[in-house]
Amino acid sequence: MARRVVVALLGPVAWAPPGVDPGRWRAALAEDVVDLLATLQEVETAVAVTPADRALAEAVVWPGTPVHEVPVPTATAVLAGLTGYDQAAVVAADAPDLPGLTVGKLLRPLTTRPVAVAPAEGAGPGLLGVASRLPVPDWLPEIDLDAAFPADLRRAAPHPGDVAVTAAWRRVRGPADLATLDPAIEGWDATRALLSGHP
Repeated sequence: MARRVVVALLGPVAWAPPGVDPGRWRAALAEDVVDLLATLQEVETAVAVTPADRALAEAVVWPGTPVHEVPVPTATAVLAGLTGYDQAAVVAADAPDLPGLTVGKLLRPLTTRPVAVAPAEGAGPGLLGVASRLPVPDWLPEIDLDAAFPADLRRAAPHPGDVAVTAAWRRVRGPADLATLDPAIEGWDATRALLSGHP
């Protein structure tokens, strides 16, 4: 069986709800994503941060969770630094109600394709995550999860079909995204508590 890892990339968060401390908001989002990843079966989990955000990572990880430091908060930097795995996925840490099934769908195409990408819901730029066989293909471009489109990866590939596009999911990057969070979905406890005024 392939050895797989899913890494939460604790990148910058540019928006917080009015009246909510941006640092606490970022930590709540990250905690919920890390908690979700910790429940996944048949994969290992990890967190990636720049050195300046090491304290944030230590505050949200479960005991024993590896923390990888990267020079820049890009998915490519994370993937390039991973060793000892056959497959890896990097997901954004601002999707607090991310279903485990969506992460599974991101990894599944790697049995037949070298790279898979999950778009962020909405019309603008951004990816929920990217997955790759390891070592990463030499054609894989620099991937900023906040700015990239699936088409960017498909254009870089030798054949567009080398990049599978999987199910999209929402990231919470502004007021419109906040309104899409579904209270009926289990999980996202830290974000839910902060929004309710009971952190």
